[in-house]
Amino acid sequence: MVKQTTITKEISLTGVGLHTGQEVTMTFKPAPINNGFTFIRVDLEGAPIIEADANYVVNTQRGTNLEKLGVMIQTPEHVLAALVGSNLDNVIIELNSSELPIMDGSSKYFVEAIEQAGITEQDAERKVYVVKDVITYSDETTGSEITIIPSDTYSVTAMVDFGTKVLGTQNANLKNISDFKSEISECRTFSFLHELEALLNNGLIKGGDLNNAIVYVDKEISEETMTNLKKAFNKDKLSVKENGILDNLTLHFPNEAARHKLLDIVGDLALIGTRIQGKVIANKPGHFVNTQFAKKLSKIIKLEEKNNIPVYDLHKEPILDIHGIMDLLPHRPPFLLVDKILELSDSHVVGLKNVTMNEPFFVGHFPGAPVMPGVLQIEAMAQTGGILILSTVPDPENYLTYFMKIDNVKFKHKVLPGDTLIFKCDLISPIRRGICHMQAYAYANGKLVSEAELMAQIVKVKND
Repeated sequence: MVKQTTITKEISLTGVGLHTGQEVTMTFKPAPINNGFTFIRVDLEGAPIIEADANYVVNTQRGTNLEKLGVMIQTPEHVLAALVGSNLDNVIIELNSSELPIMDGSSKYFVEAIEQAGITEQDAERKVYVVKDVITYSDETTGSEITIIPSDTYSVTAMVDFGTKVLGTQNANLKNISDFKSEISECRTFSFLHELEALLNNGLIKGGDLNNAIVYVDKEISEETMTNLKKAFNKDKLSVKENGILDNLTLHFPNEAARHKLLDIVGDLALIGTRIQGKVIANKPGHFVNTQFAKKLSKIIKLEEKNNIPVYDLHKEPILDIHGIMDLLPHRPPFLLVDKILELSDSHVVGLKNVTMNEPFFVGHFPGAPVMPGVLQIEAMAQTGGILILSTVPDPENYLTYFMKIDNVKFKHKVLPGDTLIFKCDLISPIRRGICHMQAYAYANGKLVSEAELMAQIVKVKND
């Protein structure tokens, strides 16, 4: 079990917002379990809290922007990437302005601050969403696409094509999030000259200088433009290097631009609100497609959590096959309704039944439209639970199981011939005096089909 983490002590950084030009002090603080990443605007009355949640994304022009009840958080992606890349789960970020500090345009200084603050393991299991199916989001307008596929780890691949001579096609790959610091964290944000002119003309990037953004010169610079750039960056001299970069910045990596795009992906996908186990493949990523994908994935995760659908390897060697089940249960066909036991512990059991058209109950239960009777679904869950309770005695063949109570029964979907039913029973309280109190669920086709709260008792058969 991997535990949740937070920082050991609080630590502050001061910088300017790239677009607002305002000085901002940001403080990382330890957070309780299951807090996630939350922002607190200490400059506003009541110190409002804004969760790092994809559903609060309102704008992705030149960065990701969050808004909750009229309170803004601007450009949090580099900080969020640093938090995820530093293996953190729960952190409070206090701000005295709306925009986070740009620093050098990367996550480097945030990662260093986190290391200085230290990381503390917490007494709670980390929540991880394990990707089971291919999930894709695409933007037909831009041709951008993000896909996530099943994998043993969280990894990210970014493929970009900037369509210019100075910066063409680049790829970047982060095989494991543990490599974030060394491979990705120091990669700085960038802009093309034609974008920079438009931003300056519109009064944006007030906090920009040549130390926090790489400028790729993709066009001839006129005397007027050069004068404006010198004024904007407070420089007496500006030049274009042979590699097409304005002034004298040295790239950390030849594909630093693609690596920064990958950094943005990690930061934007932190807005999903849970760790991910899967391989992300992004083609022409950007904040819009990143956050739209985050919203889609967040919705899928919440739906699965609501339905509480467990995943099991149906081809794995069972704990008990049909013969082992009959050694424990007194039931026999046609009233034996469990085919396999997939898991069995002191507090839970998971069973399986393959529903076929040959079931005897289909003969009389809507022959023209066969549906498995709900009462038999409950009986099958009870038989699965019976395995759990009978496994606690040394001579199960000498016991019978009887119902004591059935509560809160719900039938949500039909069970049809061809379905594979999975039954999961969890103890609500420890087994005492042969009484078993369980919460039982039945699943089919990735959906919860029925559930019930069951109470049963095992009674020893008297031997003559």
